[in-house]
Amino acid sequence: MMLFCLTTNAQSNNSADCRTAIPICADGPITPSVDGNGDIDDFDPDAILETGCLEKGSNSSANIENNTSWFVFRAGTGGQVGFDIEALPVVGTTITAEWDFAVYGPDVNCGDISNGTAQPIRCNYEVNDTNFTGIGVNPENGQEGAPFVTQSLNTYDEWLDVEPGEIYYILINNYNTNFNDDAETFMFTFTGSSVEADQITAIDCTLRDEFLGLDIVACEGDPDITLSALNSPAGADIANVAWSVDYDDDGVIDDTLTGTGPFGAEYVVASPNSGRYFAEITTISGTPVTVADEGGILITFYGVPLLDRVDILDTNLSIDPDQNNIEIFVDGNSSYEYAINGGEFQDDPIFLDVPPGVNTLIINDKNGCGTTEPIEFLVVGYPKFFTPNGDGMHETWNILGIETLDNPAVFVFDRYGKLLAQLNSTGGWDGTYNGSPMPSSDYWFRFEYGEQDNGAIVAKTRKTHFTLKR
Repeated sequence: MMLFCLTTNAQSNNSADCRTAIPICADGPITPSVDGNGDIDDFDPDAILETGCLEKGSNSSANIENNTSWFVFRAGTGGQVGFDIEALPVVGTTITAEWDFAVYGPDVNCGDISNGTAQPIRCNYEVNDTNFTGIGVNPENGQEGAPFVTQSLNTYDEWLDVEPGEIYYILINNYNTNFNDDAETFMFTFTGSSVEADQITAIDCTLRDEFLGLDIVACEGDPDITLSALNSPAGADIANVAWSVDYDDDGVIDDTLTGTGPFGAEYVVASPNSGRYFAEITTISGTPVTVADEGGILITFYGVPLLDRVDILDTNLSIDPDQNNIEIFVDGNSSYEYAINGGEFQDDPIFLDVPPGVNTLIINDKNGCGTTEPIEFLVVGYPKFFTPNGDGMHETWNILGIETLDNPAVFVFDRYGKLLAQLNSTGGWDGTYNGSPMPSSDYWFRFEYGEQDNGAIVAKTRKTHFTLKR
Protein backbone atom coordinates (compact mmCIF):
# COMPACT_ATOMS: atom_id res chain seq x y z
CA MET A 1 0.00 0.00 0.00
CA MET A 2 1.34 3.44 -0.87
CA LEU A 3 0.73 6.36 1.48
CA PHE A 4 0.34 9.93 0.27
CA CYS A 5 1.28 12.91 2.44
CA LEU A 6 0.04 16.49 2.37
CA THR A 7 2.81 18.66 1.01
CA THR A 8 3.61 22.26 1.85
CA ASN A 9 0.78 24.60 0.87
CA ALA A 10 -1.37 21.65 -0.23
CA GLN A 11 -5.02 22.46 -0.63
CA SER A 12 -7.25 20.69 1.91
CA ASN A 13 -10.88 19.79 1.82
CA ASN A 14 -13.00 21.43 4.51
CA SER A 15 -15.36 19.97 7.10
CA ALA A 16 -17.81 22.18 8.98
CA ASP A 17 -18.91 19.23 11.15
CA CYS A 18 -17.01 18.18 14.28
CA ARG A 19 -18.13 14.58 13.69
CA THR A 20 -16.20 14.45 10.42
CA ALA A 21 -13.26 16.61 11.51
CA ILE A 22 -10.27 16.29 9.17
CA PRO A 23 -7.24 14.44 10.57
CA ILE A 24 -4.15 16.61 10.21
CA CYS A 25 -0.42 16.23 10.76
CA ALA A 26 2.66 18.40 11.27
CA ASP A 27 4.68 17.47 8.21
CA GLY A 28 3.62 20.58 6.30
CA PRO A 29 1.17 23.51 6.37
CA ILE A 30 -2.33 23.12 4.99
CA THR A 31 -4.43 25.83 3.36
CA PRO A 32 -8.15 25.06 3.76
CA SER A 33 -10.70 26.95 1.72
CA VAL A 34 -13.84 27.88 3.64
CA ASP A 35 -17.08 29.00 2.03
CA GLY A 36 -20.29 29.66 3.93
CA ASN A 37 -21.49 28.46 7.32
CA GLY A 38 -21.26 24.76 6.51
CA ASP A 39 -24.05 22.22 6.55
CA ILE A 40 -24.44 21.77 10.30
CA ASP A 41 -24.48 23.93 13.42
CA ASP A 42 -22.44 22.00 15.97
CA PHE A 43 -23.81 24.28 18.68
CA ASP A 44 -27.58 24.65 19.07
CA PRO A 45 -28.08 28.40 18.47
CA ASP A 46 -31.13 28.42 20.76
CA ALA A 47 -29.32 26.74 23.65
CA ILE A 48 -25.56 27.27 23.37
CA LEU A 49 -24.73 30.97 23.15
CA GLU A 50 -21.15 30.69 24.40
CA THR A 51 -18.47 28.05 24.65
CA GLY A 52 -15.24 29.20 26.22
CA CYS A 53 -14.38 32.49 24.57
CA LEU A 54 -16.40 31.73 21.42
CA GLU A 55 -19.80 33.37 21.54
CA LYS A 56 -22.89 34.10 19.47
CA GLY A 57 -22.57 37.19 17.31
CA SER A 58 -24.69 40.31 17.65
CA ASN A 59 -26.60 39.63 14.42
CA SER A 60 -29.92 37.89 15.02
CA SER A 61 -29.05 35.26 12.43
CA ALA A 62 -25.54 34.67 13.77
CA ASN A 63 -24.29 31.63 15.61
CA ILE A 64 -21.08 30.62 17.35
CA GLU A 65 -20.01 29.08 14.05
CA ASN A 66 -19.27 31.26 11.04
CA ASN A 67 -17.43 29.82 8.01
CA THR A 68 -15.96 27.08 10.16
CA SER A 69 -13.44 24.29 9.76
CA TRP A 70 -13.02 21.32 12.11
CA PHE A 71 -9.75 19.42 12.43
CA VAL A 72 -8.51 16.65 14.70
CA PHE A 73 -4.98 15.59 15.64
CA ARG A 74 -3.43 12.89 17.79
CA ALA A 75 -0.26 13.57 19.78
CA GLY A 76 2.55 11.18 18.89
CA THR A 77 5.00 12.31 21.55
CA GLY A 78 4.68 14.29 24.74
CA GLY A 79 5.69 17.92 24.84
CA GLN A 80 4.84 21.40 23.70
CA VAL A 81 2.48 21.90 20.75
CA GLY A 82 1.06 25.06 19.20
CA PHE A 83 -0.07 26.32 15.82
CA ASP A 84 -0.27 29.39 13.61
CA ILE A 85 -3.38 30.39 11.67
CA GLU A 86 -2.47 32.92 9.00
CA ALA A 87 -5.16 34.79 7.09
CA LEU A 88 -4.60 34.63 3.33
CA PRO A 89 -6.12 36.91 0.68
CA VAL A 90 -8.33 35.63 -2.08
CA VAL A 91 -6.67 36.29 -5.43
CA GLY A 92 -7.26 39.88 -6.46
CA THR A 93 -8.78 40.91 -3.10
CA THR A 94 -7.72 42.11 0.31
CA ILE A 95 -7.96 40.03 3.47
CA THR A 96 -11.43 40.28 5.02
CA ALA A 97 -11.44 37.11 7.12
CA GLU A 98 -10.94 37.33 10.87
CA TRP A 99 -10.05 33.89 12.14
CA ASP A 100 -10.80 32.69 15.67
CA PHE A 101 -10.24 29.26 17.15
CA ALA A 102 -11.05 26.87 19.97
CA VAL A 103 -9.24 23.69 21.02
CA TYR A 104 -11.11 20.86 22.79
CA GLY A 105 -9.57 17.90 24.51
CA PRO A 106 -7.91 15.73 25.36
CA ASP A 107 -10.13 12.81 24.36
CA VAL A 108 -13.57 14.42 24.31
CA ASN A 109 -16.39 13.54 21.92
CA CYS A 110 -18.22 15.82 19.53
CA GLY A 111 -21.55 15.34 21.32
CA ASP A 112 -20.12 16.82 24.52
CA ILE A 113 -18.58 19.67 22.54
CA SER A 114 -21.85 20.57 20.82
CA ASN A 115 -24.01 20.46 23.97
CA GLY A 116 -21.57 22.62 25.94
CA THR A 117 -20.50 19.89 28.38
CA ALA A 118 -16.93 20.00 27.04
CA GLN A 119 -15.45 23.49 27.08
CA PRO A 120 -12.38 24.56 25.06
CA ILE A 121 -9.03 24.37 26.82
CA ARG A 122 -7.55 27.04 24.52
CA CYS A 123 -9.33 29.65 22.44
CA ASN A 124 -9.20 33.19 21.09
CA TYR A 125 -12.08 35.42 20.03
CA GLU A 126 -10.18 38.68 19.95
CA VAL A 127 -10.22 41.37 17.27
CA ASN A 128 -7.15 40.69 15.15
CA ASP A 129 -4.72 43.50 14.39
CA THR A 130 -2.30 41.05 12.74
CA ASN A 131 -2.82 38.37 10.11
CA PHE A 132 -1.97 35.68 12.69
CA THR A 133 -3.77 33.96 15.53
CA GLY A 134 -3.04 30.66 17.27
CA ILE A 135 -1.23 29.00 20.16
CA GLY A 136 2.34 29.79 21.18
CA VAL A 137 4.06 32.92 19.83
CA ASN A 138 2.81 35.24 17.08
CA PRO A 139 5.53 35.05 14.37
CA GLU A 140 4.60 38.48 13.06
CA ASN A 141 5.23 40.51 16.21
CA GLY A 142 6.69 38.06 18.76
CA GLN A 143 3.66 38.36 21.02
CA GLU A 144 3.60 35.59 23.66
CA GLY A 145 0.50 33.48 24.10
CA ALA A 146 -1.63 34.12 27.18
CA PRO A 147 -5.05 33.05 28.50
CA PHE A 148 -7.84 34.80 26.64
CA VAL A 149 -8.93 38.19 28.03
CA THR A 150 -11.56 40.25 26.23
CA GLN A 151 -10.14 43.32 24.47
CA SER A 152 -6.57 42.36 25.29
CA LEU A 153 -5.72 42.37 21.56
CA ASN A 154 -3.59 39.30 22.22
CA THR A 155 -4.41 36.88 19.44
CA TYR A 156 -2.36 33.97 20.83
CA ASP A 157 -3.15 31.55 23.67
CA GLU A 158 -0.67 29.50 25.74
CA TRP A 159 1.17 26.42 24.50
CA LEU A 160 -0.46 23.01 24.82
CA ASP A 161 1.37 20.37 26.86
CA VAL A 162 0.31 17.07 25.33
CA GLU A 163 0.83 13.39 26.15
CA PRO A 164 1.28 10.61 23.56
CA GLY A 165 -1.99 9.27 22.19
CA GLU A 166 -4.15 12.22 23.28
CA ILE A 167 -6.71 13.43 20.72
CA TYR A 168 -7.64 17.09 20.29
CA TYR A 169 -10.29 18.83 18.15
CA ILE A 170 -9.69 22.28 16.65
CA LEU A 171 -12.52 24.59 15.56
CA ILE A 172 -11.37 27.41 13.31
CA ASN A 173 -13.95 30.12 12.88
CA ASN A 174 -14.22 33.17 10.60
CA TYR A 175 -16.31 35.68 12.54
CA ASN A 176 -16.74 38.05 9.57
CA THR A 177 -19.78 37.04 7.52
CA ASN A 178 -18.88 36.10 3.97
CA PHE A 179 -21.35 38.16 1.95
CA ASN A 180 -19.99 37.48 -1.55
CA ASP A 181 -19.85 33.66 -1.29
CA ASP A 182 -16.19 33.66 -2.29
CA ALA A 183 -14.15 31.07 -0.44
CA GLU A 184 -11.72 32.47 2.11
CA THR A 185 -8.49 30.73 2.98
CA PHE A 186 -6.01 30.46 5.82
CA MET A 187 -2.73 28.65 6.33
CA PHE A 188 -2.46 26.30 9.30
CA THR A 189 0.97 25.25 10.60
CA PHE A 190 1.86 23.26 13.72
CA THR A 191 4.57 24.75 15.95
CA GLY A 192 6.18 24.03 19.32
CA SER A 193 9.30 22.40 20.70
CA SER A 194 8.08 18.82 20.14
CA VAL A 195 7.16 19.65 16.53
CA GLU A 196 10.55 21.26 15.95
CA ALA A 197 12.22 18.11 17.31
CA ASP A 198 10.38 15.83 14.84
CA GLN A 199 7.45 16.86 12.67
CA ILE A 200 6.45 13.30 11.87
CA THR A 201 6.39 11.85 15.39
CA ALA A 202 5.19 14.90 17.35
CA ILE A 203 1.78 14.77 15.71
CA ASP A 204 0.83 11.16 14.91
CA CYS A 205 0.68 11.18 11.12
CA THR A 206 -0.91 7.72 11.02
CA LEU A 207 -4.19 9.35 12.09
CA ARG A 208 -4.33 10.87 8.62
CA ASP A 209 -4.46 7.36 7.16
CA GLU A 210 -7.81 7.08 8.98
CA PHE A 211 -9.05 9.71 6.58
CA LEU A 212 -12.74 8.99 7.16
CA GLY A 213 -12.24 10.35 10.68
CA LEU A 214 -12.83 8.98 14.15
CA ASP A 215 -15.83 6.82 15.01
CA ILE A 216 -19.05 8.81 15.25
CA VAL A 217 -21.84 8.60 17.80
CA ALA A 218 -25.00 10.32 16.56
CA CYS A 219 -28.66 10.50 17.47
CA GLU A 220 -31.59 9.25 15.45
CA GLY A 221 -32.96 12.23 13.54
CA ASP A 222 -29.60 14.05 13.42
CA PRO A 223 -28.55 15.67 10.13
CA ASP A 224 -27.01 13.37 7.53
CA ILE A 225 -23.30 12.61 7.91
CA THR A 226 -21.19 13.17 4.80
CA LEU A 227 -18.11 10.97 4.61
CA SER A 228 -15.38 12.19 2.29
CA ALA A 229 -12.43 10.33 0.81
CA LEU A 230 -11.05 13.66 -0.44
CA ASN A 231 -9.30 13.99 2.91
CA SER A 232 -7.20 10.90 2.21
CA PRO A 233 -3.41 10.92 1.78
CA ALA A 234 -4.03 10.36 -1.92
CA GLY A 235 -4.85 14.05 -2.20
CA ALA A 236 -5.84 14.86 -5.78
CA ASP A 237 -4.58 11.51 -7.11
CA ILE A 238 -8.03 9.87 -7.04
CA ALA A 239 -9.54 7.98 -9.97
CA ASN A 240 -12.34 6.18 -8.18
CA VAL A 241 -13.68 5.45 -4.70
CA ALA A 242 -15.45 2.20 -3.80
CA TRP A 243 -17.66 2.29 -0.69
CA SER A 244 -18.86 -0.61 1.43
CA VAL A 245 -20.54 -1.16 4.80
CA ASP A 246 -20.63 -3.73 7.58
CA TYR A 247 -23.95 -2.93 9.25
CA ASP A 248 -23.47 -5.27 12.21
CA ASP A 249 -19.76 -4.45 12.68
CA ASP A 250 -19.09 -8.19 12.78
CA GLY A 251 -16.33 -8.28 10.17
CA VAL A 252 -18.64 -9.22 7.29
CA ILE A 253 -19.29 -6.71 4.50
CA ASP A 254 -23.05 -6.48 3.98
CA ASP A 255 -23.33 -4.17 1.00
CA THR A 256 -21.48 -2.10 -1.59
CA LEU A 257 -22.54 1.52 -1.88
CA THR A 258 -22.60 4.22 -4.53
CA GLY A 259 -20.74 7.41 -3.72
CA THR A 260 -21.53 10.91 -4.89
CA GLY A 261 -19.51 13.90 -6.03
CA PRO A 262 -16.21 13.86 -7.93
CA PHE A 263 -14.90 10.28 -8.36
CA GLY A 264 -17.72 9.09 -6.08
CA ALA A 265 -15.54 10.37 -3.25
CA GLU A 266 -18.38 11.21 -0.86
CA TYR A 267 -21.03 9.07 0.77
CA VAL A 268 -23.98 10.36 2.77
CA VAL A 269 -25.02 8.34 5.82
CA ALA A 270 -28.58 9.05 6.95
CA SER A 271 -30.11 8.21 10.32
CA PRO A 272 -30.53 5.50 11.56
CA ASN A 273 -28.13 3.51 9.34
CA SER A 274 -25.56 2.44 11.92
CA GLY A 275 -22.59 0.46 10.65
CA ARG A 276 -18.88 0.45 9.85
CA TYR A 277 -18.23 2.22 6.54
CA PHE A 278 -15.18 1.74 4.32
CA ALA A 279 -13.71 3.66 1.40
CA GLU A 280 -11.13 2.21 -0.98
CA ILE A 281 -9.41 4.58 -3.37
CA THR A 282 -7.93 3.76 -6.76
CA THR A 283 -5.36 6.36 -7.81
CA ILE A 284 -4.92 8.19 -11.12
CA SER A 285 -1.14 8.01 -11.14
CA GLY A 286 -1.05 4.68 -12.97
CA THR A 287 0.56 2.85 -10.10
CA PRO A 288 -1.42 -0.30 -9.24
CA VAL A 289 -2.15 0.72 -5.67
CA THR A 290 -5.18 1.51 -3.61
CA VAL A 291 -5.43 3.57 -0.48
CA ALA A 292 -7.93 2.25 2.05
CA ASP A 293 -9.01 3.39 5.48
CA GLU A 294 -8.66 -0.20 6.62
CA GLY A 295 -10.40 0.28 9.94
CA GLY A 296 -13.24 2.19 8.33
CA ILE A 297 -15.40 4.43 10.46
CA LEU A 298 -18.05 3.13 12.84
CA ILE A 299 -21.20 5.27 12.89
CA THR A 300 -23.70 4.48 15.63
CA PHE A 301 -27.10 6.15 15.87
CA TYR A 302 -28.86 6.09 19.24
CA GLY A 303 -32.49 6.90 19.96
CA VAL A 304 -34.32 8.27 22.97
CA PRO A 305 -33.95 5.74 25.82
CA LEU A 306 -36.72 3.15 26.12
CA LEU A 307 -37.33 1.34 29.38
CA ASP A 308 -37.35 -2.44 29.03
CA ARG A 309 -38.21 -3.36 32.61
CA VAL A 310 -37.51 -2.73 36.29
CA ASP A 311 -36.56 -5.93 38.09
CA ILE A 312 -37.09 -6.32 41.83
CA LEU A 313 -33.93 -7.93 43.16
CA ASP A 314 -33.77 -10.78 45.64
CA THR A 315 -37.57 -10.83 46.08
CA ASN A 316 -37.73 -7.81 48.39
CA LEU A 317 -40.43 -9.24 50.63
CA SER A 318 -38.35 -12.31 51.43
CA ILE A 319 -35.11 -10.53 52.40
CA ASP A 320 -34.11 -10.09 56.01
CA PRO A 321 -33.23 -7.43 56.94
CA ASP A 322 -35.85 -5.55 54.90
CA GLN A 323 -34.63 -4.23 51.53
CA ASN A 324 -36.26 -2.83 48.41
CA ASN A 325 -33.61 -3.19 45.71
CA ILE A 326 -34.20 -2.77 41.98
CA GLU A 327 -32.29 -3.04 38.70
CA ILE A 328 -33.21 -1.03 35.59
CA PHE A 329 -32.94 -2.48 32.07
CA VAL A 330 -33.01 -0.28 28.97
CA ASP A 331 -33.91 -1.34 25.43
CA GLY A 332 -30.77 -0.06 23.72
CA ASN A 333 -26.96 -0.19 23.82
CA SER A 334 -26.02 3.43 24.44
CA SER A 335 -24.57 4.81 27.69
CA TYR A 336 -27.25 5.77 30.21
CA GLU A 337 -27.65 7.35 33.62
CA TYR A 338 -30.62 6.98 35.93
CA ALA A 339 -32.48 9.00 38.57
CA ILE A 340 -35.43 7.98 40.72
CA ASN A 341 -37.92 10.14 42.61
CA GLY A 342 -36.25 13.41 41.62
CA GLY A 343 -32.81 12.43 42.94
CA GLU A 344 -29.38 12.78 41.37
CA PHE A 345 -28.41 10.80 38.28
CA GLN A 346 -26.17 7.78 38.70
CA ASP A 347 -24.49 5.44 36.20
CA ASP A 348 -25.32 2.28 38.16
CA PRO A 349 -28.72 0.83 37.13
CA ILE A 350 -29.11 -0.76 40.57
CA PHE A 351 -30.83 1.20 43.35
CA LEU A 352 -30.95 0.04 46.97
CA ASP A 353 -33.65 0.68 49.56
CA VAL A 354 -36.18 2.12 47.13
CA PRO A 355 -39.40 3.25 48.85
CA PRO A 356 -42.23 0.72 48.51
CA GLY A 357 -45.15 1.73 46.31
CA VAL A 358 -45.18 3.87 43.16
CA ASN A 359 -41.84 5.50 42.25
CA THR A 360 -40.69 7.56 39.27
CA LEU A 361 -37.70 6.90 37.03
CA ILE A 362 -35.89 9.13 34.51
CA ILE A 363 -33.34 7.71 32.05
CA ASN A 364 -30.85 10.00 30.30
CA ASP A 365 -28.79 9.02 27.25
CA LYS A 366 -25.24 10.15 28.05
CA ASN A 367 -24.53 10.51 24.32
CA GLY A 368 -27.02 13.36 24.21
CA CYS A 369 -29.80 11.49 22.41
CA GLY A 370 -32.62 12.27 24.81
CA THR A 371 -34.13 11.93 28.24
CA THR A 372 -37.32 10.08 29.09
CA GLU A 373 -40.31 11.66 30.73
CA PRO A 374 -40.80 10.40 34.32
CA ILE A 375 -41.78 6.71 34.22
CA GLU A 376 -43.74 5.21 37.09
CA PHE A 377 -42.81 1.79 38.47
CA LEU A 378 -44.07 -0.18 41.44
CA VAL A 379 -42.01 -1.67 44.25
CA VAL A 380 -43.92 -4.21 46.31
CA GLY A 381 -43.12 -3.66 49.98
CA TYR A 382 -44.53 -2.47 53.26
CA PRO A 383 -44.37 0.94 54.96
CA LYS A 384 -42.27 0.90 58.14
CA PHE A 385 -44.82 3.14 59.87
CA PHE A 386 -48.23 4.79 59.49
CA THR A 387 -49.97 7.66 61.29
CA PRO A 388 -53.77 7.31 61.57
CA ASN A 389 -54.31 10.78 63.05
CA GLY A 390 -56.86 12.24 60.65
CA ASP A 391 -54.50 14.49 58.65
CA GLY A 392 -55.13 12.54 55.45
CA MET A 393 -51.59 11.16 55.15
CA HIS A 394 -50.53 7.58 55.96
CA GLU A 395 -53.95 6.88 57.46
CA THR A 396 -53.94 3.12 56.77
CA TRP A 397 -51.36 0.37 56.54
CA ASN A 398 -51.09 -2.46 54.03
CA ILE A 399 -48.58 -4.07 51.67
CA LEU A 400 -47.98 -1.58 48.86
CA GLY A 401 -48.45 -3.28 45.49
CA ILE A 402 -50.35 -6.15 47.06
CA GLU A 403 -52.79 -6.12 44.15
CA THR A 404 -50.06 -7.42 41.83
CA LEU A 405 -49.50 -10.63 43.81
CA ASP A 406 -51.23 -14.02 43.69
CA ASN A 407 -53.66 -14.86 46.52
CA PRO A 408 -52.27 -12.36 49.05
CA ALA A 409 -53.35 -12.35 52.70
CA VAL A 410 -52.03 -10.18 55.55
CA PHE A 411 -52.54 -10.86 59.27
CA VAL A 412 -51.81 -8.10 61.81
CA PHE A 413 -50.98 -8.94 65.46
CA ASP A 414 -50.08 -7.09 68.60
CA ARG A 415 -46.86 -7.91 70.42
CA TYR A 416 -48.60 -10.67 72.35
CA GLY A 417 -49.73 -12.44 69.17
CA LYS A 418 -53.37 -11.35 69.27
CA LEU A 419 -54.89 -11.15 65.78
CA LEU A 420 -56.12 -7.58 65.18
CA ALA A 421 -56.93 -7.54 61.46
CA GLN A 422 -56.89 -9.66 58.32
CA LEU A 423 -56.23 -7.77 55.06
CA ASN A 424 -56.27 -8.52 51.35
CA SER A 425 -55.68 -6.49 48.19
CA THR A 426 -58.41 -3.97 49.00
CA GLY A 427 -58.30 -1.50 51.86
CA GLY A 428 -55.87 -1.52 54.79
CA TRP A 429 -55.67 -1.46 58.57
CA ASP A 430 -56.82 1.83 60.11
CA GLY A 431 -55.15 1.20 63.47
CA THR A 432 -58.28 0.12 65.34
CA TYR A 433 -59.53 -3.09 66.95
CA ASN A 434 -63.27 -3.58 67.39
CA GLY A 435 -63.69 0.14 66.65
CA SER A 436 -61.21 1.30 69.34
CA PRO A 437 -57.91 3.04 68.42
CA MET A 438 -54.83 0.99 69.19
CA PRO A 439 -51.96 2.75 70.97
CA SER A 440 -48.67 3.87 69.41
CA SER A 441 -46.47 0.80 69.34
CA ASP A 442 -44.80 -1.79 67.12
CA TYR A 443 -47.16 -4.31 65.49
CA TRP A 444 -46.37 -7.58 63.76
CA PHE A 445 -47.71 -8.99 60.54
CA ARG A 446 -47.59 -12.25 58.63
CA PHE A 447 -47.85 -11.95 54.87
CA GLU A 448 -48.78 -14.93 52.70
CA TYR A 449 -48.70 -14.74 48.89
CA GLY A 450 -47.82 -16.64 45.73
CA GLU A 451 -44.74 -15.90 43.66
CA GLN A 452 -43.72 -17.01 40.17
CA ASP A 453 -40.71 -19.32 40.26
CA ASN A 454 -39.64 -21.02 37.00
CA GLY A 455 -43.18 -20.88 35.67
CA ALA A 456 -44.82 -22.19 38.84
CA ILE A 457 -46.52 -20.27 41.65
CA VAL A 458 -44.73 -20.96 44.93
CA ALA A 459 -46.27 -20.10 48.29
CA LYS A 460 -44.24 -17.50 50.23
CA THR A 461 -44.50 -16.20 53.79
CA ARG A 462 -43.01 -13.04 55.33
CA LYS A 463 -43.18 -12.09 59.00
CA THR A 464 -41.86 -8.83 60.46
CA HIS A 465 -43.10 -5.66 62.14
CA PHE A 466 -44.04 -2.00 61.56
CA THR A 467 -44.87 1.01 63.76
CA LEU A 468 -48.12 2.81 64.50
CA LYS A 469 -47.51 6.46 65.43
CA ARG A 470 -50.12 8.83 66.83
